[in-house]
Amino acid sequence: MSWRALRLHASLRPAGSWSCRPRPYQAVSYTSRTNIQPRPPTIRINRLTRHHSNDANTPRSLEPGPARPSPNTKSSNSDCHPPSRDEEKPIDARFTDLGRLIADDYAHFRENYSTPKHPIVLAHGLMGFDEWRLAGKYLPGIHYWRGITEAFARNGIECITTAVPRTGSIEERAAVLCAEITKKARGRHVNIVAHSMGGLDARYLISRICPPESDFVVRSLTTVATPHRGSSTADMVLRDIGPDLLPRIYWTLERLKINAGAFSQLTTEYVTKKFNPVTPNDPSVRYFSYGASATPHLFSVFRLSHELMMVLEGPNDGLVSVYSSKWGQYMGTLMGVTHLDLINWTNRIKRLAAGLGLVEQKFNAVAFYLGVADMLAKEGL
Repeated sequence: MSWRALRLHASLRPAGSWSCRPRPYQAVSYTSRTNIQPRPPTIRINRLTRHHSNDANTPRSLEPGPARPSPNTKSSNSDCHPPSRDEEKPIDARFTDLGRLIADDYAHFRENYSTPKHPIVLAHGLMGFDEWRLAGKYLPGIHYWRGITEAFARNGIECITTAVPRTGSIEERAAVLCAEITKKARGRHVNIVAHSMGGLDARYLISRICPPESDFVVRSLTTVATPHRGSSTADMVLRDIGPDLLPRIYWTLERLKINAGAFSQLTTEYVTKKFNPVTPNDPSVRYFSYGASATPHLFSVFRLSHELMMVLEGPNDGLVSVYSSKWGQYMGTLMGVTHLDLINWTNRIKRLAAGLGLVEQKFNAVAFYLGVADMLAKEGL
C-alpha cells in the first residue's frame, strides 16, 4: 500500500492506534577527516517524582523515581512508520469471501443467447445518463450503456433505458425511475438490471413506492457493483471535506442547480443503518447480484480509493467492494474488472492493445450483459 493511502487511512483508525510522531533527538557521533569535533556526551538527569496524597500535610518525597521503561518497539523508526501487514488485525472473513470467481467467462461473445420473457430495464448509477449530447444534433451522443443496448437489439432482447437525476437522492431517483418505467412499459412485467447506485434506486422503488399492478410489475432485480452496504470511499470524501465545509459545498451546488442528495446517502453508515432497515426485499421479486475485483494500474483514477478500500473492506473494483455488492443470490465476482469496465467504459489504450493482440482480453461488458439476459431467460424471467 502506498504511503499516501496510509496517510488518508490514518484518519479512519480508532483513537489509540499508531500515529506518525516526530522521533526524539538522538545523539550522533561524527567521525570525519575534518577537524569537526564530536558532540560532547549529554548527561541525563532523572526527573524527581512527586508522590501525591490525599492528606495536604503529607510531605512530598524528593527521592528520584524509577527509571523510565524503554519503549517496546522493534526499531527506532517504529514511531513514525505504520505496522507491518503481519501485525495488523486480520480483515473479517466476510470481506475476503469472493464467492464464485468469474475470470474469463465473458471475454468473448457466444453464438447464441436466450431471450428473457420480459423486457430488461437498465438503471444507471451516480452521475449517469441515458444519452449525453455535448453538441446537440451535430455530434453523436455519448451513451452510458456503450454498445449494450445495440447488442440487445441484435439478439432480439427487448431493452428499456431510463434516465434519472444524476446526483439526486435515492428517493428522487426512484420516483423518476418509476415514472420512466410506467411511461415505457405500462401494464407489463419487467426485469431491472442496475449498475452501482441504480441498484439502490431500484430497491427503493420495489420496496417503498410499490406501483399498482396496472402500471407494471417488477419480476427481478439484478444489481452490478451496487453499494448495498455503502462505500468507504464516500466515507473518506465526506470526512476529508469536514462538517464545516460541507454545508458550503452543498450551498454552492444548489446555486448551480446541482442536486447533491446522493453523496451523503452512499456512506456505509447511512446505507447500513438508515436505508437497509426500511428497505426490505419483496418476496415476490427475484434478487441477483454481481461484484467485481481489480488491481488498478499505476495511473488509474481508482488507485488511491482501491488501496484504501482494500484495508477497510477487502477486494473491490475501485469504488465498491465485493462485500458491499452482495445482495440476494450472489452470482459471482468478476475478476480484473473496474467499476467503469462494467459499463464498457474501458481505457482506450487497453482496448487498442487487446484489439492488436498485445494483451489478452478477459472481460467484455457487452458479452457480460448478454450473459445476464441469458441467465434471466433460463430462470424463466
